[in-house]
Amino acid sequence: MARWFRFLLLLSLFAAPASAQSRVECSALNTRILSGLLRYCALLPPGYDTVDAKHPAQHYPILYFLHGLGDNEQTLVKTGGLTVIDDFRQQHKLGDFLIVTPEAQASFYVNSADGKVRYSDFFLQEFMPYIESKYRVRRERKARGITGISMGGYGALRFAFAHPELFSAVSAESAALMTQSPQELSAAMHSDASMARLMGWAFGNPINAAHWNENDPIVLAKKNRSDIQRLAIYFNCGDHDDFKFNIGAEKLHQQLLAEDIKHQFHLYPGNHSSGYFLAHLGELLQFHDQAFKDGK
Repeated sequence: MARWFRFLLLLSLFAAPASAQSRVECSALNTRILSGLLRYCALLPPGYDTVDAKHPAQHYPILYFLHGLGDNEQTLVKTGGLTVIDDFRQQHKLGDFLIVTPEAQASFYVNSADGKVRYSDFFLQEFMPYIESKYRVRRERKARGITGISMGGYGALRFAFAHPELFSAVSAESAALMTQSPQELSAAMHSDASMARLMGWAFGNPINAAHWNENDPIVLAKKNRSDIQRLAIYFNCGDHDDFKFNIGAEKLHQQLLAEDIKHQFHLYPGNHSSGYFLAHLGELLQFHDQAFKDGK
């Protein structure tokens, strides 16, 4: 009997971590606005598939995770992010919520300046309604957050600052916040073909100044001050960011202070790398977990 007890105890110890594993579901949405298939991945929390008489269907908060330039919808899963998420959940440092990552290419998550690629319209009008009807999520502002890395950090801040009625919390790591004027950026693009290819697709070449200002999170922080007050805001950046996005992060921090908008800002040692992102991913996710709990 004692041997059977020890065997069952060991079995339960080996089985426990598996029960705390997320399930990743990757698929594609046939989008009318973008005219084609757009891929996405959904990280479903442990217990999402366990629905029976003893476990009634539960509806979860949702966090939209926006990838960086050159990455895709699977980057969070394939570069160690999933391991961080599962480790934090096994240690009871993180609650259960869905994380959904859409493909975005080089869109910067905005409608392009020439109007040909309406990514922002797609995200708000097609993607979010599709995801929130397909998965069991709480379709309410207080249970919806948005975050991102680099280009995705820019996108997350822009979405939340432009549409604070949709999100209760926003965060970003090393957001692609640029402090140069549209004219200065256009001059830089003129002498840098790769920069022109990457930024021109979304903002025009030369950059459309009106379009740039309509989407700039730093400008939106001032323009929509009263509505942004409702948001929980967190962002961080490495103090030796390779693209000097730390300067933009500092400027956003000062702008939010000037507008008396409550937020969390951290300037950590580090650069613009996956190692930096993963080192602070847990902190970012805990911020959203707390925001979801505060919204209950």
